[in-house]
Amino acid sequence: MTRTSVLRGRTAVVTGAARGLGAALGRALVLRGARVVLLGLEGDELARVAASLPDGAAVHRVVDVTDEAGLADAAAWTERRLGTPSVVVANAGVAEAGPFGRCDPRVWRRIVEVNLVGSANTARAFLPGLLATRGYHLQIASSAALAPAPLLSAYCASKSGVEAFAHVLRTEVGPRGVGVGVAYLSWTETGMTEDADRHPALRRIKAGMPWPGSKLYPVDPVAGRLADGIERRAVHLYGQPWLRAVRVLRPLLPGAVAWHSRHSGGPGRLEDIEPTGLLGRGGGAAAGPVR
Repeated sequence: MTRTSVLRGRTAVVTGAARGLGAALGRALVLRGARVVLLGLEGDELARVAASLPDGAAVHRVVDVTDEAGLADAAAWTERRLGTPSVVVANAGVAEAGPFGRCDPRVWRRIVEVNLVGSANTARAFLPGLLATRGYHLQIASSAALAPAPLLSAYCASKSGVEAFAHVLRTEVGPRGVGVGVAYLSWTETGMTEDADRHPALRRIKAGMPWPGSKLYPVDPVAGRLADGIERRAVHLYGQPWLRAVRVLRPLLPGAVAWHSRHSGGPGRLEDIEPTGLLGRGGGAAAGPVR
């Protein structure tokens, strides 16, 4: 990165930064000259990501985004360590794949708490800083917000929720100088997809998606596109460029998904699929005590 970025010298906060997209986005922001606060549940992994970056470019702290008091403490700590943030990325998220009727209600609720309530907690904790810097808040959503799919009920509901939340937040804080963006991603190489081929539910979901939606995309180019969008304070950001067209066609997608589901195995076969539990190592950390 040879050009001078508008992010140079700014402080950025990324949640869910221990691995996957959060870690890659932290690296992309550092390449643009930002000082980055990495937040997440896995202290050892956060330390590893921070150590892989230039000296002084990143600090890390263990925090659960469902813990409002913990996030408030993290916001105050950020101010002391690196200054008032100009960028906040609400990236922390978890997922489970499986039929709604067979999913553990506690797991279903945890997904909504992390993805939706945790995103709102993040915005609330860091909003005073963003108002002071007239900064930018990025909410990581998903293509699941555009085309809700069978076997992902909690994930789709939570990602649709964070999309709506971000749009509302933009209308409220935009007049005060704070930008708010929503990022849409298709299948990306993250902790949630690392063991996709091991689970029949995820194989079924991928197999039911037309190309290019069934393709698994490397995380670093996705993070780079999102970092570019952060520099532009974009309203809509796309991890894969073709998702721009999907967003335009979204009124047609629920019906198309329902039609495909009816003609590709039927509800009985879907109900026979075993739920995955929280996916990936990040999901395992979110399911247990903070460490």
